[in-house]
Amino acid sequence: MATHSVRHYVAGGAEHGGGIGRLVCYILGSPGTDEHRIVDTRGPRWSPLSSPFVLLSSIAGMVRDRVFSATTVHHLHIAGRGSTARKLILGAVARTLGCTHIIHLHDFDYASDFDRRPPWLKRAISRLFAGADRVVVLGLRDQETVVRRLGVPKASVTVLHNAVPDPGARSSDRTSDPVAIVFLGQLGPRKGVPDLLEALADPAMADLKWTAVLAGDGPVDFYRAETARLGLSDRVTLPGWLGREQVTALCKRSDILVLPSQGEGMAMAVLEGLAHGLAVVTTRVGAHEEVLRDGETCLFVPVGDPPALAQALARLVTHPQQISELAQAGRHHFITSLSIGAYMDSLNAVYDDLDQRGTTAGAITRGAA
Repeated sequence: MATHSVRHYVAGGAEHGGGIGRLVCYILGSPGTDEHRIVDTRGPRWSPLSSPFVLLSSIAGMVRDRVFSATTVHHLHIAGRGSTARKLILGAVARTLGCTHIIHLHDFDYASDFDRRPPWLKRAISRLFAGADRVVVLGLRDQETVVRRLGVPKASVTVLHNAVPDPGARSSDRTSDPVAIVFLGQLGPRKGVPDLLEALADPAMADLKWTAVLAGDGPVDFYRAETARLGLSDRVTLPGWLGREQVTALCKRSDILVLPSQGEGMAMAVLEGLAHGLAVVTTRVGAHEEVLRDGETCLFVPVGDPPALAQALARLVTHPQQISELAQAGRHHFITSLSIGAYMDSLNAVYDDLDQRGTTAGAITRGAA
């Protein structure tokens, strides 16, 4: 396996990069990635004044790599809003310098974000994507977006679902008593947190034995107050943001992973649930339907339907055998199709292809774009 020199450009870097930063950390923790580095393009969200200087530093690093390490692949991870603005600048620098670069789209609904942009900005975004040596997307919906809306040739697009490392098999498949439910993600409406709290407060869940932990950043105090208002404080805990080791420990003592999102690309939390051998309850958003099967490797619930979510959770809580069956099938699917090892095989194939084509042809193509 060839060793590649790669720079991963992530807003917030490893520490403040959210799900994208977590994925890149998993990449850097894989064998053969000694020459991979994370480049922060924004800095922490709570320090906006430093953001321009952080971006300038990342540009300076790209220039330095072009001079001293011309074969380096610049892997630009992009979402909507401010992320697009930063990548427009970095993409323009990469094209000007003739750097080999990838645009990796992670947004949960980039088509809508693109459609809201003014015409001049749409042209610039299309130029960003079309000018890359390769575009990587999380699923078929995003592939359609970049091909139909942004004009990227389909042959230049790679569909690559997210992945997480294997934490190892559970020491026991015994369901907890009470059943332990876990949510992982930013607290807010897009992740379905109001729907989840309403479902947990539904009469269908009232007399059942369960507890829940909703772990994530965002307006934690607000949702703690909502939990108290709904009379759930004795059963629902909101610890705030947890690090990787804390997430692992939490998953090992849980039974069900629930993520009732309104929009996703390919949720890292769902993959964490599958990897840890949890029964996954989620929505048909993003690439979820491409990698999961309802009733076999997960339970799908409608978006924005707390009563349906309550019924799905209640059914699992009252049927521990179904929890075990979903969990075992989900983990088997993770091992065979969604592990970080399989992911790295596909990603390295992209890097290998770019190495074989070389930077000269890519520079000529970009210059003509």
